[in-house]
Amino acid sequence: MPKTVLITGASTGIGCETARLFQQKGWNVVATMRSPDKETELANLPRVSCLPLDVTDSHSIQQSVANALQQFGTIDVLVNNAGYALIGAFEACTPEEIQRQFATNVFGLMEMTRALLPHFRERRAGVIVNLASIGGHIAIPLYSPYHATKWAVEGFSESLQYELEPFNIRVKIIEPGPIKTDFYTRSLAFAKQPGLTAYDSFVEKVTRAHNRAGETGSPPSVTAQVIYKAATDGTTKLRYPAGGNASAILLMRRLLPDGLFRQVIRNAMIR
Repeated sequence: MPKTVLITGASTGIGCETARLFQQKGWNVVATMRSPDKETELANLPRVSCLPLDVTDSHSIQQSVANALQQFGTIDVLVNNAGYALIGAFEACTPEEIQRQFATNVFGLMEMTRALLPHFRERRAGVIVNLASIGGHIAIPLYSPYHATKWAVEGFSESLQYELEPFNIRVKIIEPGPIKTDFYTRSLAFAKQPGLTAYDSFVEKVTRAHNRAGETGSPPSVTAQVIYKAATDGTTKLRYPAGGNASAILLMRRLLPDGLFRQVIRNAMIR
């Protein structure tokens, strides 16, 4: 009997590529997104169900999980992929923008996890794959709220693994580097405050570096392959670097003193 994966944020990028890969591997796929009526490719694939889901809406989460279970009977893997980046000087970020950033990247991920835990616990089986980032270990300018969410995902996931291990539920963290997706365009929110111009030249420099990263990043299929491996390798391994020179960047962060690493970031982002 085919296994089933539920993926959030599956309309584009990493989520869409992950849905395709699991489907190609013979899985049932619940590809969730805010507007499934606009989806024209995944919806036509066999064993793929595109369901509406907004991770910031608890009712939407419960309804989507219930529909998925009704359709496929079981869910074996949850891939918490939905997310975006708020970019800009922190002073320009409104409380509402910061709350939305956390509501999507952290609280939504937590609520999705909570919604599946009873099912996984009763079956004494399940894998939770949380999309973090190398940005959960390193930080670059203008991403302070985003980095805060990814560091939160890292800590949440690492702690959660201990309490779920007795139920044979595994937790995995995926840590992509720069990936060539709409993360750098559609899935990006710019914080701007009218009249606040003090950061303009700094923002311009960092934005140029940001755009270069988006143009040269790895394709999302690279991260999809890592997600599939994490979901199916049967190990208790926790962290999986994924594309965009993630392994090299994370190794550099571990080995270099803080001051030297900060200089590397300055040279790369502020020039």
